Amino acid sequence: MKTILQSLFFSVFILTFCTGTTSQPEPGFVPLFNSLDLDNWVNVNCAPETWTVRDSMIVCTGIPTGVLRTGKQYENYILELEWCHLKEGGNAGLFVHSDALTAPGKPFTRSIECQIMDGNHGDVFAIHGATLTPDNADPHKAWMRSYPRSERTKPVGEWNHYRVESRDGTLSLAVNGKIVTRAYHLNPRKGYICLESEGSEIHFRNIKIKELPGSNPPPELVAETDQGFKSLYNGLDLRGWKQVEGNKNHWQVKNWILDYDGKSTVDGEDKHLWTEKEYGNFILIVDWCQPDEPVVEEIPVILPDGSQAQNEKGKPVTVAVLDAGDSGIYLRGTSKCQINIWNWPVGSGEIWGYRTDNQMPPEVRRAATPILNADNKPGSWNRFIITAVNDQITVNLNGKTVIDKAVLPGVPIKGPIALQHHGDHIQFANIYIKEL
Repeated sequence: MKTILQSLFFSVFILTFCTGTTSQPEPGFVPLFNSLDLDNWVNVNCAPETWTVRDSMIVCTGIPTGVLRTGKQYENYILELEWCHLKEGGNAGLFVHSDALTAPGKPFTRSIECQIMDGNHGDVFAIHGATLTPDNADPHKAWMRSYPRSERTKPVGEWNHYRVESRDGTLSLAVNGKIVTRAYHLNPRKGYICLESEGSEIHFRNIKIKELPGSNPPPELVAETDQGFKSLYNGLDLRGWKQVEGNKNHWQVKNWILDYDGKSTVDGEDKHLWTEKEYGNFILIVDWCQPDEPVVEEIPVILPDGSQAQNEKGKPVTVAVLDAGDSGIYLRGTSKCQINIWNWPVGSGEIWGYRTDNQMPPEVRRAATPILNADNKPGSWNRFIITAVNDQITVNLNGKTVIDKAVLPGVPIKGPIALQHHGDHIQFANIYIKEL
């Protein structure tokens, strides 16, 4: 009996020596990751193989750049997880208080990031429109970034532990058992929790959370919620899109950006990139950018009724603008229902096939003409939110309605969506759809 007790004591001693504690697990925590699958997690904008589960770990390949988020929003809580880089200089992150979808022109969400980078861990900073007051900032930089006060990371191949405490807009980050970073006045202060994919393989495990009483923050302090959008572009390949031989090497997957050089060798309409699936009623989000240096071009002036302005001699009026090219988005399988992307003074978002059709009633042509120009400058990212319900189309560009419930006679009730070939260099990103 004595021998057994001595052995038991020795085992407890060894356990205490290796772990540093014999205390019971802190009560109130529940798993955020069940160690079996990604149930209750949402792959926002990555390929299916980017995020997998193996040996009770979430395994992230790091390719493409993007995020995996929780299915639920959280405000006040204690969050714990472990992470392990497999490559020197590896990069990743933990996002808190995140929006459901990625920010315009970005592969990441508006959120607060807790940096997980080999050799630079523990920073806490606001990204893509979020804000905070840093506790330990660099006074020479305007970035809202709080730096860790001590270095506690373990080398590549070893597990590191993060403990994040979020309380009414204040956040603290403990690395391997000690608080190293704090931040205040977080906005948003309620949102999703995300794991970041950013170029290199990383493993996560033992993800758990203890929710604390909430403060019921006002809407302006709450992240945007999940509206049911699904990604149409995975950042790894063109699954879900029709690929023809002449389009290859012209429609190029460049991580989270889909880049088209405008030089497809296919004859006919197949130069456009079409979805394999047909869509009827939907809300479509598409970010786009004209990346090339603009040149001065004389461009027609389009009046609010859809007609082209003429001078006193009856000749078309043109004005000089910086022009970076032309493209668009086809809806319902037809080029007639084209949402234009260009640098005309009237602005992007017009429905070309209906505005220019003289057989259409005046009210149709007027409705297909943008109410205002909401374009960002060439070289900047823009976001379309296009709503198609029966024969009505609404186009929101950069937060402003430019086409308001335009009725399009004869528009098909269903069809594929296309990114248009127009011979010019164009980039797309963050393509999401919600079927209605």
